[in-house]
Amino acid sequence: MKFTIENLGCKVNSYDAQSVATLLEEEGYERVFDDSEVDVAIVFTCAVTNTAAQKSRKLIRQVKKQNPNAISVVAGCYSQMDPNVLDEIDIVVGSIHKTLIPTYIKDFQKNHTKIRDIQALNDVSFEEAQIDKFETQTRAYLKIQDGCNQFCSYCIIPYVRGRERSMNPDHVVEEAKRIFESHKEIVLTGIHTGRYGSEYNMTLADMIERILENVSKDVRLRISSIEVSEIDDHLIRLMKNDSRIAKHFHIPLQSGSDEILRAMNRPYSCEEFLRKIDDIRKEIPEISISTDLIVGFPGESEALFEETCTFLKKCAFSFLHVFPFSLRSGTKAAQMVDQVSSQIKKERVKKCLSISQNLYQDFTKSWFNKTVRVLVEKNSENDSFGHSSNYLPIKINAKAPHGEFVDVIVKGMEGEILLAEMK
Repeated sequence: MKFTIENLGCKVNSYDAQSVATLLEEEGYERVFDDSEVDVAIVFTCAVTNTAAQKSRKLIRQVKKQNPNAISVVAGCYSQMDPNVLDEIDIVVGSIHKTLIPTYIKDFQKNHTKIRDIQALNDVSFEEAQIDKFETQTRAYLKIQDGCNQFCSYCIIPYVRGRERSMNPDHVVEEAKRIFESHKEIVLTGIHTGRYGSEYNMTLADMIERILENVSKDVRLRISSIEVSEIDDHLIRLMKNDSRIAKHFHIPLQSGSDEILRAMNRPYSCEEFLRKIDDIRKEIPEISISTDLIVGFPGESEALFEETCTFLKKCAFSFLHVFPFSLRSGTKAAQMVDQVSSQIKKERVKKCLSISQNLYQDFTKSWFNKTVRVLVEKNSENDSFGHSSNYLPIKINAKAPHGEFVDVIVKGMEGEILLAEMK
């Protein structure tokens, strides 16, 4: 039997989708990556914004239309939030029990009865999964944490992912060892990755140290998005002293105004944020620090927005991911007064992207004529493409071995991509 999996959303969703694909392949199913007719069509959904929910609905309709005779399966955050709109779907699974999807497919084949598994998330454990490799990408993901306890005022995720929980430390090590047999780089990910291990009396740094003690010297471990309050001295020291840890932190700021940060229920002030990234740069001068930013949050006046712009330049990020505030039903921010108009949000996004471009130019030019190590992710006949440890996108003027590390010398820039020669 043939199956397809479509995935919408974050790295956590990608990991969940791949774990289900692994289970199905172990059962003898064949995964299809083109428009071939399939027996099972699976969609992993997202609900982080109203727009993401709309995209999820659109993708479900598209997949259903392309595969009218296939068993339809929908899973993930949108399923958890709004399963009632999925009446036409055969199997609907929420934010847990995704590993039961192969069993549910067999049950549906036998009984032809629709299956709904949407569980309350008040007290759930981490759902262990197993992955050997990612079939469609060079860089692998390893989900070590799920859920969130932060309840930022704009965010629906704690409601659709449940409370914080972590993968068993021994399982993390075994998964990392197995995945590193097929991939040179793993991204440790989660809904709130930096909160890993509280139920095991461990920190994320403790876990990373354990992984590195058990794997090869010729690998790279990358940390996905992490909150500034979760970067401790142990983690900074590890990153400084072990070249296998990617020299890149993606630390969400969301706003450069203390007033807006309080309204967002973010657990830090601008002063605390800047002090931490200054501490990081003192220890790791070559570090790339990028961020997420929300503009047009309710109550963000022009003056408060200008505070953010000034603060962004102080932080000297390597690049920004900029998002206009998206009203999310079911969150506190959706009920706030002083909503900002769409036009103003567009203008603010444009200005922050311009700041991002200038910051990116400053950071990347500092790497001209320096040697960097690149994981080769794509090849063409005469060149290669990949990312450095600090997540610089680099085009190499030679066909380098796919999936391997190569040392190159940065020679220039074309658009946003650095140009390099083999060393």
